[in-house]
Amino acid sequence: MVAELSGRSLRNGARGRNGAHGRGGAHGRGGRAVGAVAAGALPCLAFPAPALWWLAYVALVPWMLLLRSAPTGRRAALEGWLGGAGFIVAVHHWLLPSLHVFLLPLAALLGLLWVPWALLVRELLGGTPGPGRAAVALLLVPAGWLLSELARSWQGLGGPWGLLGASQWQVPAALRLASVGGVWLVSLLVVAVNCAVVLLAAAPGARVAAVASVAGCAVLTGVVWLWLPRPEPAGGLRVAVVQPGPVDGADGGAERRFAVEERLTSELAGTHPDLVVWGESSVGADLAARPDLSRRLAELSARVGAPVLVNVDARRSDRPGIYKSSVLVGPQGPTGDRYDKMRLVPFGEYIPARSVLGWATSVGKAAGEDRMRGAGPVIMDLPGGTRIGPLVCFESAFPDMSRYLADEGAGVLVAQSSTSTFQHSWAPAQHASLAALRAAETGRPMVHATLTGISAVYGPTGERIGATLPTSASTAALYEVPLARGTTLFVRFGNWPGGACLAALGLYCAVRGAGAVRAARSAPAPSAPPARTARG
Repeated sequence: MVAELSGRSLRNGARGRNGAHGRGGAHGRGGRAVGAVAAGALPCLAFPAPALWWLAYVALVPWMLLLRSAPTGRRAALEGWLGGAGFIVAVHHWLLPSLHVFLLPLAALLGLLWVPWALLVRELLGGTPGPGRAAVALLLVPAGWLLSELARSWQGLGGPWGLLGASQWQVPAALRLASVGGVWLVSLLVVAVNCAVVLLAAAPGARVAAVASVAGCAVLTGVVWLWLPRPEPAGGLRVAVVQPGPVDGADGGAERRFAVEERLTSELAGTHPDLVVWGESSVGADLAARPDLSRRLAELSARVGAPVLVNVDARRSDRPGIYKSSVLVGPQGPTGDRYDKMRLVPFGEYIPARSVLGWATSVGKAAGEDRMRGAGPVIMDLPGGTRIGPLVCFESAFPDMSRYLADEGAGVLVAQSSTSTFQHSWAPAQHASLAALRAAETGRPMVHATLTGISAVYGPTGERIGATLPTSASTAALYEVPLARGTTLFVRFGNWPGGACLAALGLYCAVRGAGAVRAARSAPAPSAPPARTARG
């Protein structure tokens, strides 16, 4: 049924599409290519720093209108690829100082992940879709988009930065949906609304299905908002975030940063924090190799009456290689709790296939030496009984990592970060916003502590706690962090929206394949050519 519905509608609309665009020639094709890149880049405005969250619900419409009118599948694939590359460049443009021109081939590679989605858009939304095909499109077009997000969320392809659902980090209703199906469910809803808008604008015969889809999204959101249990309050934790601000990176920069952090932490004496958190790379030497630094940290902990969670970026003295490690230090020195970063930033902390791509160090600020990976997640115990789950830098972009920590008993998630390389770009705001999503997904508060801003704290439902620390601040701030008990549906069931989408797309492909086989079998056999006789 699905195959027949899609095929019949496509055949009805193919002649119109070919006639409308076949006369455009090279000039028309060039204009469409530029339009695809621009349309693919448009959703970047929904993310911080612009943070036009409402734009996400219509930002894909120009791109989808272009794809549905593509004269051929090959053209739709090309425009899907170009739009995907435009999206990657726009959302990650702040990487240009580090990657330089290497960002362009990287975007071209990742742009290929949108080709299947582009073909789905043309097939299901092209021509004049009726109610049946529109209903299929409203299910499968969002699933196709999520397929691209799932693929590029693999760390080897850069990780889940710029997921469309992440643009809704400050919308309470969307954060409630995240507690059910993670950021993945929010992405599905956003794309479904875009798909409905396309049908309303370009397919009069499918407007009932489009309106029903929007109403369904609203009802789902309302049901989750009104009836889903919220995290149960379970006391609080006083957490101090120390943000030293920009420090000269020349020789001795790590020592000067340590001195600033030491001074700011000392000012917390008498405020009675339960935990003090420093940002990523806040300590530039291994504490076992520098007992003087270890002693100073222990004295700080005793002075403020709380353990200090620092982040050591240095070559370890007990094993080869450079690690980025969260280390908890108490009044007696390091407590033994240590987490080594597991998921490293491609090119920033290691170069994939260095033997082939090592030349990237000559054109950008790529890692001169690969950092070493940690063996596994770690949960640390505070003196009062609260357990914390540390993450380092862009690990806060991975929903599965924070979900695992919450499932293993972490009461507070702590991300230690540094975006100082991208200080005056959109990166600090984008990174800080991810903490709201991780908090909402897990039902656990999250502390996002940075060296140079933006530092922020979010409660168990993703609500902001206190004021953020901007990139211009050099300060220490104390937050009353509410704790919660209970388990969200996302922590319990994981990325079930992704599994459902893969199943739906697999079923669709199976139906289409079965239809093609039946058509091939029922096609009349070609008639044999007349026999020829030789004449002497």
